[in-house]
Amino acid sequence: MAAQVQDLLRFLSQDAKIPLALAMGKTLELQKANLTNPEYIAKGKIEVLQTIFNDPKVAKQVLNAAKRVTKKRGSPTDATTTSPQKRRKGPNITGDSTPYEIESALSLPVSSASEDDLSNTILVTNRAPLVLAFALCVLKYTMPEQPISSRLSLAQAVVSVNSRSKAVSLGIESGKSAEEEGWGEGHPVVRVLGREIRVLKRWDYNPREGEPASSAATGRSADTASAANNEDNQRETPEDAHRMPPLWGVDLEAMRNSHHSVPGKEPKDHSVLPIYTAQSARSYLLRSLSKPEEHPPEPVKPKPATVVQNEKKECVGHLLRAIDLVCQSWASTLDHRELDRRAWAWYLRVRPDVQSGVHGWGEKGQVKLSGILSLRRDP
Repeated sequence: MAAQVQDLLRFLSQDAKIPLALAMGKTLELQKANLTNPEYIAKGKIEVLQTIFNDPKVAKQVLNAAKRVTKKRGSPTDATTTSPQKRRKGPNITGDSTPYEIESALSLPVSSASEDDLSNTILVTNRAPLVLAFALCVLKYTMPEQPISSRLSLAQAVVSVNSRSKAVSLGIESGKSAEEEGWGEGHPVVRVLGREIRVLKRWDYNPREGEPASSAATGRSADTASAANNEDNQRETPEDAHRMPPLWGVDLEAMRNSHHSVPGKEPKDHSVLPIYTAQSARSYLLRSLSKPEEHPPEPVKPKPATVVQNEKKECVGHLLRAIDLVCQSWASTLDHRELDRRAWAWYLRVRPDVQSGVHGWGEKGQVKLSGILSLRRDP
């Protein structure tokens, strides 16, 4: 069974090109649907994959990869194969978008729920999205100058590094990481949730460029342009003098892979530095949380896709608000380094209670927001 899971993960991450963290969270669901290898996936229905991945484009990407792999192996199938779909961009982002418009499009759901309502809220997710949420929230206080695009990129980098460490411990991956092989040499380092992340400085990027005058005049800003509006909630420290420009998290594993030649394929463009994109991190978070399933005595009609999407957005808003309340309560008494260190300890205390072993890291479990809120500093 463990070997089957490892083979499935290799197919998803290497052939289907989906993030390892997402692959980890979907192996159990694929096994339950008897989609345990590329051959079975290639012969399966796209609707089943769409239900599992909650994203039609990702489902099609996995199906196409399965067909391509089975065709190479000589598996009898008359289905045609196409190239995997490119990762979709975030909402309302085009090549002509200004930095302000890009940051606005990347904004995350905001919850208006009372603390009592939050305390009674239970969410369902696996561990990787919760790591992403904690990283996003703590970065608002440890690196308040970073816009939402940078926070999403850095948070996704933390998830990727953490997921690879877990994969190595389970025997799914082996050998040295790209970092250990020296691929990150020369790139600056920042620490997020205790993890060292290699970054690319975006010197020419001003997140407020293109901001309407009316918006600037009213002083309205949230995640739409810059996290600098959080400065009022934090005390100034000597660390503030060393703030960095907007950053991208550098994908060292992708950098290493891009330099490895693949027979029959054109060499990749080595001039483009691979980064963790904000759009993919945002999309991952928005599709990874849900409410606990209800089990009515009689079958009911499935919810429309729009209703499900709105519920997921609501869940994300509730989770981010709960974590933010915790970070906010400690920000005035802890320096940035200590706040970052404690945030990882907070995550460990409230992470989903799932089984350990091969399935434990990817299986979904419940997260009680009351447990997160209990971490707040006493007045």
